[in-house]
Parts: sequence; structure tokens; C-alpha cells
Amino acid sequence: MANHLDLEEQEQLDEIKHFWKQYGNAITWVLIVVLGAYAAWNGYQYWQRSQASQAAALFDEIEKVSREGDATKLEHAFGEMKDRFASTAYAQQAGLLVAKSLYESGKVDGAKATLTWVAEKSADAGYASVGRLRLAGVLMDSKAYDEALKVLDGTMAVEFAALQADRRGDIFLAQGKKPEATEQYLKAFKAFDAGTDYRRLVVVKLNSLGVDPLEEAAAKSVATDKGVASK
Repeated sequence: MANHLDLEEQEQLDEIKHFWKQYGNAITWVLIVVLGAYAAWNGYQYWQRSQASQAAALFDEIEKVSREGDATKLEHAFGEMKDRFASTAYAQQAGLLVAKSLYESGKVDGAKATLTWVAEKSADAGYASVGRLRLAGVLMDSKAYDEALKVLDGTMAVEFAALQADRRGDIFLAQGKKPEATEQYLKAFKAFDAGTDYRRLVVVKLNSLGVDPLEEAAAKSVATDKGVASK
């Protein structure tokens, strides 16, 4: 009986040896890849957390410097943010804050450069769109109207379509192009939700141009109702 069991165990051992000889290398490599991927994922997660933590600390420093009003120190801190943490949301937020501070301190070129970076380098479409809108505003104030319109022609998130049209209207109006301004303001009016406060501002702008979009909308609604009733 003992010999019989020994033979069975030997046969099983031989089968295992044969199996391992045939598939051992493949199994080993699969385990190496899986464990390596797991280790890499954990490492990446740790790196991301570390990046976010350091970027947050630097953003706090930028906020502090911004309140102090030291433009040179502010530009240096933002340069470090771009070099080390350009892919983080903190970098985009910092860019908008830095541009505002530089513009208010009279460093218009610095504000333009910073907003251009946000508009062109931001991985987030929302931040990029805000950057474009603000850059267009700065350029409009500098009377660089054609350049401002070109900035607004860039890709923007759908959610900013109304603000994009409104800003175009402002630029055309500054150029004395009232028909073009009216067209853009009407576009913005239609794009804004009815209860949006900004929509009321667009109405005021249109009223100043002799256009009442609310009256026009009501007239179109009546005409539509009559058309449906006649059918």
C-alpha cells in the first residue's frame, strides 16, 4: 500500500515538474508583469498625491505673494509652478490669479503672457476657456481688437459659448461696429439661461443699441402660436 502511494506521489511530482518545465517561464513572466504593474500603479498614485500636495503648498505661497503685491516675486513663484506642476489644476488657478495681480499692478505684458499660457497649455477646457476670455478682455482694453477676436476664435468649452459671444459683442462695439455687436449680443442672449443674471446685462447692452430681445422673443412666440393654430 505504501509503495502504491509512493508511486502516485512520484507520478504527481513528475507531472508538476513537467508542467513547470513547459509553462514555468511564462507563469513567472506573467507574475512579474502583474506585480510590476501593481507596484507602478501604487508608485504613480503616491507621486500624484505628492505632486498635488506640493502644488497646493506653492499655490498658497502664490496667493500670499499676490496679496503682498510683489510682482517680481509673483512671476518667479509662478515660473516655478509652471516648471514643476504644469499639469495640475493648481497651475491653471495660479495662472488666472497671477494674471489678475499683474494686470492690476500695471504689468500688462506679464498678464498677457500668463493668460496665454493658461489658454494654450491648460489640460482643462474650462480653465483654458476662462483664460481666453480674460486674455481677449485685456487685449480689448489695449485696443488690440483683431488680436482679441482671434483669441476668441480658438477652441472653447461649449459652456462658455454665451460669454464668448458677449465678449465678441463688446469688441465689435468698441470698434464702432454696431450691427456686428448686436448680432453677437443676440447670440449671447439666446445662449444664456433665462434666469441668468448675466443675461440681464446683455439685455441692457442690446437696449442701448435700440434692440429689445425680450420683445422680439415675445413677438416670435406669438407668431409661432398663430402658425400652429392655423394648421
